[in-house]
Amino acid sequence: MKKIFQTLMIGTAMAVGVSAATLPAQAGSLTGANIGGSASQDFYVYDSNSTQTFKVENPTANDIQRVLDGNAASPTGNIELRASSEAAGFDFTKNTTLAGTINGKNLTLSSLTLDDWTGSYQGTTFGQYWFNQALSANGFGSLVGTTMGQGLFATFVSNGGFQRFSDPNISYVNQDDTSGLISIGLAGHFDASNLLLGVVPNYLRPLLAGRVIQASEIVKYTYEGKTDYLFSFQATNSGLTEKSDGVSHSGNYEVYIQGVPPTSVPEPSIILGLLGFAGIFAAQRQVKKVSG
Repeated sequence: MKKIFQTLMIGTAMAVGVSAATLPAQAGSLTGANIGGSASQDFYVYDSNSTQTFKVENPTANDIQRVLDGNAASPTGNIELRASSEAAGFDFTKNTTLAGTINGKNLTLSSLTLDDWTGSYQGTTFGQYWFNQALSANGFGSLVGTTMGQGLFATFVSNGGFQRFSDPNISYVNQDDTSGLISIGLAGHFDASNLLLGVVPNYLRPLLAGRVIQASEIVKYTYEGKTDYLFSFQATNSGLTEKSDGVSHSGNYEVYIQGVPPTSVPEPSIILGLLGFAGIFAAQRQVKKVSG
């Protein structure tokens, strides 16, 4: 009888340990979120309900933190960095940042400046690289490197295309605690063709008619000593639209950083299971001493 009881106890402790080990991975989120940069006042905070996003007037630090609590399945509000990027007289030398920590590591997200677009990147400038990627992703890859493609790029730049894609709307920042992968939601237009109509030549506008063009705004990041750019040409329907225009924030573009996995800490139930093992074996030793 004593052996049966001991066997049952060991089996129970093992079951506790195994069930805890198979719990789904937890997700860390950005904490201590704060706005900075050389244009630290140039941002909007958008809250949301079940169907709309809406601008928060005079946002507090709590508002900034709170609107970042979504994920890909349910994006919520967002923070628009460098919100005046399309205004007349815009100073394209300044940036606005969203910074915080995620699982103990510093992460800074930033709007883009003119220097970002014109700086060297992947054997060309970042602006040309991104534009070529945008053409290819939306079915116009045959124009890359052609005279028509170069003319299209020049028109895009002269009509303010850089500014139009330099003010990212950050809707969430999460990290998978197992893989370390950081996922960032960029709120944008599910169909971005209307963003491009004003910055492409008239003769090419018919090509956009009836097509769904997807392109996120670009966010610059600095994490663990690395700085780079993130963007996407594939959106999911966010289920939201901005209250004043009925179009903005309808698409969720998710981009990624391979982050550092946090140091694993055993679940409390695992610790209890191990303590259970220790107790059982200690009891067994006591029984042997008494019987001896």
